[in-house]
Amino acid sequence: MYKMPYFGEEDAALVFDFMQAHPFVTLIGYDGRQNVATQVPVLLSMQDGKVVIRAHVMRNTDHHKALLAFPDVLILFQGPHCYVSSSWYTGKMGATWNYQTVHVRGKVNLLSDNETIGILDELTRKYEKPQADPLLIQDLPDGYVSTLVKAIAGISITATDIIPIFKLSQNRDDASYISIVDHLLATDDNGAHTVAAEMKKKRLKLF
Repeated sequence: MYKMPYFGEEDAALVFDFMQAHPFVTLIGYDGRQNVATQVPVLLSMQDGKVVIRAHVMRNTDHHKALLAFPDVLILFQGPHCYVSSSWYTGKMGATWNYQTVHVRGKVNLLSDNETIGILDELTRKYEKPQADPLLIQDLPDGYVSTLVKAIAGISITATDIIPIFKLSQNRDDASYISIVDHLLATDDNGAHTVAAEMKKKRLKLF
């Protein structure tokens, strides 16, 4: 496990909430020669005090074959990010980038067809529920799901390491911190506004 100085987060519930709020992840594996990566939506749960991540990938792709041979993976949950100008500090030092991300390590377990259908059902319910006219798994044409599930593989990963990196200028003085927030809010960048809101919440514990 690795941690960045200043930029960790000890509140496990806050980290889990962040992961829940950013469920479209980068799943990184290794095929014996090079790294392979896939972007997938995931479902998260707590089981026996551990974070469990479920998703599905296409069968017979380079990444699927890599997961069969080398089940250890790295998962990136990525949140908002923005540039921070050095001109916003009280002292002269280099510019930087503020961001939030959580890195998770674990081992892939392949699931049965029925378990994979369960993942499809949960994902569909989660994202179709807010729609004006939701289309759920049971509403699809006869035979569609049974054909689809032959082309995808459900996976489950129990997290062995969770490394939150919430780099939000915690290593700056209070005056610089306030200046950074003000400058971020003055931009037209939605990501910068989100980072500024997170910084405002964190400032209460920093200074």
